[in-house]
Amino acid sequence: MNEYVEKLYTIARQDHRLIVGLMSGTSLDGLDIALCRLAGSGRNTVLEMLRFETRAYSHTFRNKIRSVFSKRTIDQQLLCGLHALIGQVHGTLVNETLVQWGVSNAEIDLIASHGQTVFHAPQSLTGNYDYPNSTLQIGDGDHLAVATGIITISDFRQKHIAAGGEGAPLAAYGDYLLFASEQETRVLLNIGGIANFTFLPAIDSGRPCFATDVGPGNTLMDQYMQAKLGMEMDRDARVAATGTISEVLLRALLNHDFFALPFPKTTGPELFNLQYLADAQQATGTEGLAENDVMATLSAFSASAIVASIQRATGQYENLQVYVSGGGLHNPLLLDRIRDGLAGVRVSSFDELGLLPDAKEAALFALLANETVAGKAADASAVMNAPAVCMGKISFPK
Repeated sequence: MNEYVEKLYTIARQDHRLIVGLMSGTSLDGLDIALCRLAGSGRNTVLEMLRFETRAYSHTFRNKIRSVFSKRTIDQQLLCGLHALIGQVHGTLVNETLVQWGVSNAEIDLIASHGQTVFHAPQSLTGNYDYPNSTLQIGDGDHLAVATGIITISDFRQKHIAAGGEGAPLAAYGDYLLFASEQETRVLLNIGGIANFTFLPAIDSGRPCFATDVGPGNTLMDQYMQAKLGMEMDRDARVAATGTISEVLLRALLNHDFFALPFPKTTGPELFNLQYLADAQQATGTEGLAENDVMATLSAFSASAIVASIQRATGQYENLQVYVSGGGLHNPLLLDRIRDGLAGVRVSSFDELGLLPDAKEAALFALLANETVAGKAADASAVMNAPAVCMGKISFPK
């Protein structure tokens, strides 16, 4: 028997597993690294966050990814090279972080790597039915496994698509297993580059949960700041807070068929990008808007899409609680607008559920890896319109 097949069998039968979850989102700010201890599986899963850190990408590395990110025409050699390079860089960052934490690589059972999304192409977004739903995350799992000496599980989204899903969002699986409540109806809102939420009706209601993208979170604001002001983001909404919302531009931004699609649905920066903004400005004659007014309008756009989607999904429910994670949690203007739009609903930070908000996505991929080795597909059967599957490809170090 291959030594790593035997090791994997042993890991699957352990009382608990130490798993490093890795997440790099569409914001491209860096690699989230979460060290988690997981016991059990399915609804009996217990996840303990031991350590967490975000390792920032260098400006050069970030720009290399941007050169292929969400672009339909790219240099194939660059894409091929980046697939290997990102795996190596992520492996190096994991090694350095474990040394910093005083944890040996030999203590880690598994790495769960999301990889770096560079293109997301479900049929509902492309409108091209000659090809099946597809998505591409680069950062090769084999390079990660060899660089760290740790069994690595990666490419989670591919199984979701192969089994009939759209590859995103995947949060519903972990959200349901860890955070569904017997009595409280919960919306777990994650505001990354794209905003998405998991809707968790109280278990006692017998209604299914689902996860859905709702539109842009930070992506348009970040892209605009980078293109116009040479800054990675509007930190603390300092620019947007000084601007005035253009109502005519806001209406144009919200005028897209995507927002009327039924839940669940998925999208990405392939749709919500600077060209989308430019088209809306041209259609409304607002090309001359001051930069702070554009940013104020983009903030209102994200907030309006989020609020409308939550209201549409939860209109008939009482005892509703919204918990927020992701980079948007640190944008006070965006959060205030969401709270104002959801008047009467308590909106709070995800840490009230016992998990660091910034670590949530990395931790949930650790949970998906735990399900891959110790769970069963039926654990995910309560998620509406999503395939009940265990996800991820396994890479051995040797």
